[in-house]
Amino acid sequence: MSTNQREKLPTRTKLFYGVADSGIAMLTASLQFFLLFFYTDVLGIDPGLAGTALLVSKLTWDAINDPLFGYISDRTRSRWGRRRPYLLFGAVPLGLAVWLLYSIPSGLTGAAAFLTILFTFWLFDTLHTMVQVAYSSLTPELTHDYDERTSLTVVRMIFSVIGYILGAAGTTAIAGLFMKAMGWTEKAAYSGMGAVFGLIAMLTVLTTAIKVRERPRAEVKLSSLPPIPALLQTFRNRPFRQLVAAFFVSSFSFALMTALLAFYLTYHLDMEAQVPIVLLVMLATIGIFLFPWKLVSDRINKGPSYALGLLIACLAVISTFLFPPGPNSLIYLVAFVAGLGFSGQWVFPWSMLPDVIEHDQLATGERREGIYYGVWALVTKFTDALGIAVSGWALSLFGYVPNVVQTEQARLGIRLFFGPVPAIAIILSLPLLVWYPITRASHAQLRARLEGGPSETP
Repeated sequence: MSTNQREKLPTRTKLFYGVADSGIAMLTASLQFFLLFFYTDVLGIDPGLAGTALLVSKLTWDAINDPLFGYISDRTRSRWGRRRPYLLFGAVPLGLAVWLLYSIPSGLTGAAAFLTILFTFWLFDTLHTMVQVAYSSLTPELTHDYDERTSLTVVRMIFSVIGYILGAAGTTAIAGLFMKAMGWTEKAAYSGMGAVFGLIAMLTVLTTAIKVRERPRAEVKLSSLPPIPALLQTFRNRPFRQLVAAFFVSSFSFALMTALLAFYLTYHLDMEAQVPIVLLVMLATIGIFLFPWKLVSDRINKGPSYALGLLIACLAVISTFLFPPGPNSLIYLVAFVAGLGFSGQWVFPWSMLPDVIEHDQLATGERREGIYYGVWALVTKFTDALGIAVSGWALSLFGYVPNVVQTEQARLGIRLFFGPVPAIAIILSLPLLVWYPITRASHAQLRARLEGGPSETP
């Protein structure tokens, strides 16, 4: 196929591909916004201990399993393809692991609490990794077109935002429904919510696995590199290093903000009842601006577009430090502007990664989507855990005590790590994106070289 021709995907394929991400994103949002809150305010576990346990889980097994599952899927040969077996056979165990994660007993302290969090999160993360890496690795296999990948990602992220809204707004809503309608305790209600979310995730992943087929490519040579050289080769890829560094910083800032949002609204603005509404405003705005960000990238390329979105989000986030204690309706405007900016975070890194993989293909002669998405998943989940861990450490450092009126010092800590700290992290990532090396023109030349045709003149 000439690089001048657009490689269009059927709308049906895009829609069914996006379905799985609604269930996966629902789990991500629930854990980002409420897992630390569940451990501290529902189970009564020390926030520093809970945050440390989650971070340790990322630094041990999770540092291995993301690249490992990516490497294994690159070398998988089956009648279902390379990626689909992990969706077909991982969906049900993943659903059960979600329920278990929200069903650990209360009253745990010390080593018992630490190990319980560690092992239940290990189980969930292993199954989540197996499904997520295989699912994400389908993106570059479905289309090779620079702009069509952005289109596919936009459709996928519409489903992702829907799932994210369900996870963010539905966690406490469903738990509250079980408490009111069934008379359950708060702990039992969270367990019931975990079962509901697990079932939804299972059904959405199975839908994509059944309806979306991998597209065999005649020019593709599957990976034969041994594990360690395969991993090291990813970091010899300069565009990948630059993209990962930018994504690490911006993703950490988003994770830090989301982990502390409930604390900021509850203890600084005294707007606990409005937490689901603020989340809905921000996430709905993210969804609304997904397609407009694609139009922006059509004009100025993906890297600078990504940087512009993060800058807008940064300005919104840092303003929250100036809010005085007590209810403030301006938080809805902040949520809208932050959602407008963070919408780019949902589109651009995921549409830029397939281009990076083809840069690697030119160097190695192999298609290694799995190992790249494995490393990417590791970075994503590590930043999520680091955001939660830093949030827990900050709460402990500034003297936070659950379920009481907070001291001025505790509120200062919540304000600092909800606003200025993530904003500074965002600013640090911007130069990496403004001068990102893969553009529409350079990608056209790359595809021409891979397909054996003449390079195009920009």
